[in-house]
Amino acid sequence: MPGVKEIAAIVASLLLSGAATAQSTGLEDLVGARGGQAEGELQRRGYVNVRTEKGDDRSYSYWWNADRRQCVTIATMEGRYNSIQPTLPPDCRQSANLRPDPNYANRPASRARPGYDPDPGFGRPGYPGGGPVVGDNTVDLGLVCFGDGTKPGIASGTTWTWNRDRDRYEYGRYNETRTEVFDASLMVQTWSGGGRIRLPRSLIPPINSRGNSGWWDLYDVSIGPDMIRGTYRLNGLNKPRVVIDRRSGRITVQGMSSYGFRGTCDVIGNEPRRF
Repeated sequence: MPGVKEIAAIVASLLLSGAATAQSTGLEDLVGARGGQAEGELQRRGYVNVRTEKGDDRSYSYWWNADRRQCVTIATMEGRYNSIQPTLPPDCRQSANLRPDPNYANRPASRARPGYDPDPGFGRPGYPGGGPVVGDNTVDLGLVCFGDGTKPGIASGTTWTWNRDRDRYEYGRYNETRTEVFDASLMVQTWSGGGRIRLPRSLIPPINSRGNSGWWDLYDVSIGPDMIRGTYRLNGLNKPRVVIDRRSGRITVQGMSSYGFRGTCDVIGNEPRRF
């Protein structure tokens, strides 16, 4: 059983995590802006670049604002800011005990100066004349989601092992299972009573139910004002669950073992709300 100190540490960690999720960054208006131009605007608002990491199809930069006591992660794709998310202080090499300043929590984002406005068409092409038609269904909601995926993998190599029967070390190969983590993006379309999901190749195992041109039908679809839920049949044993939070734009895909995906979705359309 964990002791009092361990429980207190867990509670503190959860509170910090919740604070990072709920805190407004004040940078929402910079999503879609060109990275090179927007860096000056970030500095004007009090953010300092801490580090940058390269992914497969995007880069992640971490920025710290000492006045807000806020760390943010900015994903850049094709030269533009694709998403700006609050994260915990240790990601910006700061103490985990720092809490975001509550005075900033509900402060609206200030508009960028002329020349820093995001491209209104970036990532949101819209549905001219209505949504696309899939079979006999008209798509009501289209999403493009970016994040991190995981799946089971096999690592192999060579090593020395002890052979007790022969009383000696022997050189040979080994195989072991491991969890592979990678950058990925997927797409979701929903309509009344159904939908489908387009998976990246990295989330499709060798044994699969063969989707239609990369798309898998969603079953048991539930579309509510706050949450969207459904499942798809990856193969006979693995039927991942899809959960989308319409308030935050977060998506979670969870299947058997270490198969899964977590990310943030952009809505396809011109509505001012998230989706």
